[in-house]
Amino acid sequence: MSEAPPGAGADPGQGDSFERLWTPHRMAYIKGEGKPERGAVGTGCPFCRAPSLDETEGLVVARGKAVYVVLNRYPYNSGHLLICPYRHVAEYTELDEDETTEFALLTQRAIASLRTSYSPQGFNVGMNLGTVAGAGIAAHLHQHVVPRWGGDTNFMPVIGHTKVLPELLEQSRELLASNWPQEQS
Repeated sequence: MSEAPPGAGADPGQGDSFERLWTPHRMAYIKGEGKPERGAVGTGCPFCRAPSLDETEGLVVARGKAVYVVLNRYPYNSGHLLICPYRHVAEYTELDEDETTEFALLTQRAIASLRTSYSPQGFNVGMNLGTVAGAGIAAHLHQHVVPRWGGDTNFMPVIGHTKVLPELLEQSRELLASNWPQEQS
């Protein structure tokens, strides 16, 4: 009989030297439950549903005419924003000219709000088009704007599969909305 590694309990889930942060609410996300399909518009799509809610409940930071900005419910870092068209489209090439222009403008404003709110040292900005490219919700186009700091990737996500966020999503939404740049005429 082989010996268990130091600190390991006899049965998985039993006492050992590891601390665990349980996040059972993420299992639905991991399993892909409730993910909309390409043609599924409306309440089946979280990006169609979010702008119909009030700002706090929907985590909406800013609204344009064709595009809006929302906090990611499963953020990589505090302030992780998503730029989404109101229209349910899957591909960047499906945006019309007005949507494309506003998409770019709200991305610029998102970066400005994040700079004022959090003073990040850099950003990841981009889209994952299609499930195979890593899109968690491929049916509704969205662009990520993720603030980054030196050392923000540490042992917790790599070893502990845990992300430490220093504030609640509602606090992030309030801070970013209060620092959202005003439209220039």
